[in-house]
Amino acid sequence: MALINHRAREIHFKVVYYGPGLGGKPTNLRVIHARLPAARRGRLLSIATDHERTLFFDFLPVDLGQVNGFATRFHLYTVPGQVYYKRSRRAVLQGLDGVVFVADSHPAREHANRDSLADLDEQLASIGLLPAEMARLPRVIQYNKRDLPVALPVERLRAALNNGGAPEFEAVASAGHGVHETLRTICKAVLARLAPPAAPPVPPRIAPLAAPARMSGTAPPPAPAAPPPASSSVARALAMRTQGSPPPAPAPVRRTPRPA
Repeated sequence: MALINHRAREIHFKVVYYGPGLGGKPTNLRVIHARLPAARRGRLLSIATDHERTLFFDFLPVDLGQVNGFATRFHLYTVPGQVYYKRSRRAVLQGLDGVVFVADSHPAREHANRDSLADLDEQLASIGLLPAEMARLPRVIQYNKRDLPVALPVERLRAALNNGGAPEFEAVASAGHGVHETLRTICKAVLARLAPPAAPPVPPRIAPLAAPARMSGTAPPPAPAAPPPASSSVARALAMRTQGSPPPAPAPVRRTPRPA
């Protein structure tokens, strides 16, 4: 979980390097620490275990920019890979923001890779992450020790360890190959979770339907019938009324005398 230091104007993120024992997790952190400018990195601290060391340090990335005016500070941790350090791994995973799974490419470590990945999911569930939260957790897969002559094919490692399609890199951590690419990718993935969700797309405005065009060859609608013409006498009377003249008197009716 990201922590905000308002006084220093920094946002702190935690990234954990996970994987089987002796797979190259501490080597990754040593190479990263050695390549960072001294002014932008913290002390490299270690806790000794029987077969390997648990390392952690923090640093300020130079090329990832700021978030709303706050600098970003990443804390990198490794976990002891041996089976009997479950409690230590669970404690280190508390509050993480992203995880790098470092797989060993040696054929003899194939089962150890699978067991460690299953243990990671078990430990994430034990610290309270729901399956949906585990699916959204930023992950990067690193196939380390690719310089071994007997290294397992990447396709075989991918089928066993990366069914979710997380970003993946081949690496030779002891020589520094693939180390920076892995770190940069997980840091970007962690920062991407802070971005606000994209606004839903605005649906296009639908224009009203236009009147259907008249097809060629279709007869136009019939024109309204004209009123019947008025008779000549009625027309003259209407014209004289309009001009202000009285209408002419009707002609007298002649009566023919009836014979006696």
